[in-house]
Parts: sequence; structure tokens; C-alpha cells
Amino acid sequence: MTLATLLLFMISSAAIIAMPGPTVLLALHNGSNHGVRAAAWGMGGAVLADALLVTAVACGLGILLQASETLFQAVKWGGAAYLVWLGWKMLRSSGTLTELPVQQGSTRSAGLFMRCFVVALTNPKALLFMSAFLPQFIDSTQPQLPQYAALALMLTLLNVSIMLFYALCGARLLSRLQGGHLRAFNRMTGGLLMTLGGVLAFYRRGATN
Repeated sequence: MTLATLLLFMISSAAIIAMPGPTVLLALHNGSNHGVRAAAWGMGGAVLADALLVTAVACGLGILLQASETLFQAVKWGGAAYLVWLGWKMLRSSGTLTELPVQQGSTRSAGLFMRCFVVALTNPKALLFMSAFLPQFIDSTQPQLPQYAALALMLTLLNVSIMLFYALCGARLLSRLQGGHLRAFNRMTGGLLMTLGGVLAFYRRGATN
């Protein structure tokens, strides 16, 4: 794997990660409702999920997902339902997510971690995309495991940096939004998550071919 290949991978990945998606919206929402320190737990969950997805691609599980319609549908509908549920909770929130199990201290941290972890892990589009995207940067004449490890490390750094940016933006909103304005912001992000859940529910693999 050459330096030029690594740079191309970083630029391409950064552009893709920065596009608003479920984990980016959650980073923005967590920062605006709980602050950057609490949002960092959500980032950790998303990063762990992405690391597992890269591992799955390296082990060939992406090919299994492509081959098994039953497995694909199960993951797709599970992920879509979870996004819609989260969005609905945000729509009903009164300014903070008191309805969700992220109340105080370690309980809140664990809730934020698991929420982002599940959202990132149950998106079959992410695994299918990585299955098509990552191998393009792998040199088949060299050992593949170290190369996948390097790509996973870069994805982790990019994910943390970009989600931290969105969480900081959310934290700035927290200092400016109060009461009705914060409720409106929560409803906007909740509506977007529900929309993404609907898009995922109607997603078909043929769209990527």
C-alpha cells in the first residue's frame, strides 16, 4: 500500500463520513443535549462498530451479507426500526432525552455508547459499501491483514475527528438553544433520523450495482 493510496483513501473516506448520516446526526444531537464529554461515549460506540465492520469485511462477512437475502433483510429491517424508534423518541422529547435510558453518570454514558454502536452496526448499507470500497485500496500482492488494520486505524481517526466537530457544533447550540428552540432542534434531528430509517427500509441492493 503506497502513500498515494493512503492519501486517496483518507480524502475519499473523509468526504463520505462528513456527509450527514445517522451517526453524524447522533453526534450533533448528543453534543447539543448532553455536551461534548458525554457525546464522546457515543463516538466510541460508533468507532467500535466501524472497527467491527472493517473486521467483518476482512473476514469476508460482507460477501455473506451480499449472498444471503434473509440475513440482509433481517439486518436492514432491524436497523431501520431502531432509527425510527430513536427518531420518535427525539420528536417526543421535551428538551433532553429523558425518555431514553441515558439519565446520569455511567448509565447515561452506557446508553449513549450503545445507541451509537447499534445504529452504526445495524446499517447493512455500511457493510456493503465497505465490502466494495475497502478492497480497492488493498494490495493483493502484500499481506492483507496489516493493510486492513491500517485502513481501520485511519477510519477511526477520521470518524473521531469528524464526529467531534459535529459534537462541538452541537455543544455550541446547547449554549444558545433553550426551551422551545431546543425542542424544535430535537424534533428536526428526530425527523431526519426517522426519514433515514424509512430510506433504509426501502433500500435495495440492486441500487448499488
